[in-house]
Amino acid sequence: MLTPRATVDEDTDAHAAAGMPDGLPVPRRYWSVAAIWLAMAMSVLDGAIANVALPTIAGELHASAASSIWIVNAYQLAITVTLLPLAALGDRLGYRRVYMAGLAVFTLGSLGCALSHTLATLTLARVFQGLGAGGIMSINAALVRFTYPKKFLGRGIGLNALVISISAAIGPTVAAAILAKASWEWLFAINVPIGVLAIAIAFRSLPVTVGSDRKFDWISAVLNALTFGFLITGAESIAREGLASGLSKLAIGAAAGALLSYRELRREAPLVPFDLLRLPIFGLSIATSIVSFAAQMMAYVGLPFYFQQVMGRTAVETGLLMTPWPLAVGISAPLAGRLADRHRAGTLGGIGLSVFALGLFALSIMPAHAGNWDIAWRMALCGLGFGFFQSPNNRAMVTSAPMHRSGAAGGALATARLLGQTAGAVTTAVFFHLAGTAATKTALATAAVLAAVAALVSLSRLALAPRPRPEPLDRVDPAPSGP
Repeated sequence: MLTPRATVDEDTDAHAAAGMPDGLPVPRRYWSVAAIWLAMAMSVLDGAIANVALPTIAGELHASAASSIWIVNAYQLAITVTLLPLAALGDRLGYRRVYMAGLAVFTLGSLGCALSHTLATLTLARVFQGLGAGGIMSINAALVRFTYPKKFLGRGIGLNALVISISAAIGPTVAAAILAKASWEWLFAINVPIGVLAIAIAFRSLPVTVGSDRKFDWISAVLNALTFGFLITGAESIAREGLASGLSKLAIGAAAGALLSYRELRREAPLVPFDLLRLPIFGLSIATSIVSFAAQMMAYVGLPFYFQQVMGRTAVETGLLMTPWPLAVGISAPLAGRLADRHRAGTLGGIGLSVFALGLFALSIMPAHAGNWDIAWRMALCGLGFGFFQSPNNRAMVTSAPMHRSGAAGGALATARLLGQTAGAVTTAVFFHLAGTAATKTALATAAVLAAVAALVSLSRLALAPRPRPEPLDRVDPAPSGP
C-alpha cells in the first residue's frame, strides 16, 4: 500500500508497475469527459437557475419569500452534508458506481421537482436532487484523475473549470429564457432527458476502479451531516437574524464536529480526510481554496446590491456587468491547467491570487459613477486571476493524494469550495447587517486582503512540491479500445 507521503510521480509509477492504465485511451476518454461535463453542467446550472426563478416559483406556489429560500437552501445543504460521505463511499465501492448512482438520483429528483405543486414537495424533491448532485460533485475530481493520462491532468482539470464557469455564467440567462417561454417546472424537467443521455454515456465510458474492502462508517457519516448542517445553518441564522438565533445551532454543530474529529483522527482512511490534511501540500492547498472562494463569494454577493442600490443599474444591467468575471475564468482556467502540467502550483497559484487581489482592490476603490468599461475590466481582472489560481490548485490537491484516496481528495476539494462560499456569503451578510449595502466596498477590500494572504500561502508551497516531471505532450495516444 502507498504511504500517505507518496508523490504523484511515485504514485503513478506504482500503479503502472501493477498494470493499471495511465488514463483512458481515445475515443473512450472523450466519451468519459462528455459524461463528466454533462453531469457537472447540470448540477451547477440547477444551483444558479433556482436563485433567478425563486420569486416566480414562490408566487405560483403562494409561498412567502422567507420560506421559499428553502428551495435553494435544501439543495445546497444536501450537497454539503453528503460530499465527504459519498467520496468515502466512492473509495470503497468504486467511483463509477457512486457517480452513476448520483446521476440517476439527480435525474429522478429533477423529475420530482417538475411534478411538484406545493412548497413542501418541491423542497423534498430538491433535497433528493441535492443528494444526487453530491454524488456527482464528490466523485468528479477522482474520475477526472482516472480519465486523463497524468501528462494531461492539469489540462483536464482546467477544462472542467471552464465547463463549471460557463454553466455558472449562463445560468441566469438559461433561467430567463425558459421562464419567458414556459412555466417554472421546465427549469427542472429539462434535466430529465439530459440526465438519461449522461447515464447512457457514463455506463459505456467511465473508468472502472477497484474499491477498498473497508466498512463504511455510518456513525461518522451522521456526525459529518450534523456538523456541517448545523454549522452552516447556524452561521446563516446569525447573519440574517442575529446572535441569539444561531448560537444554539452552532453549539450543536461544534459538539458534533468534536465527536467526529475524536472518532476520525486515528483512522487509517477516515471519512474526513485528516490523513490527507496532514500532508503539507494538501493542507495548504485546501486552505488557499477556502480563502479564495470566500473572497470570491464576498464579491459575488455584495456587487449586485452595489450595482443596483448605489450605482442605480437595473437587474438586467447587473447581470451583464457580472458576466466578465466567469467569462475570464473560462479563458484563464484552461491555460493555467496546461501550465500546471509543467510548472508548480505554488508559483501559478501565487500569480493568480495576486492578480485576483488586485482586481478586488480595484473594485473596492471604484467610483460610484464608474462606466460600464471601468466595471468590466475590474471584473475581468478578478476572473483572470481566480481562474489562473483555481486549476493549478485543484491539480495539486488531487495529485498530492494517493490514487486509492482520490475520492477523499475530490470530496475535500468540493467541500472546501462550498465552505469558502458559505463563509464569504455569511461575512458579507454581517457587513450588510452592520452598515447596509454601503459596506460593499469594505467587504471588497477585506476580500482583497484575504486573496493577498492566500497568495503568500500559495507561494509557501514552493518548498514542498517538486516541479512536475516533464513529459512529451505530442506523444501519440494509445490505440483506441472499447469500453
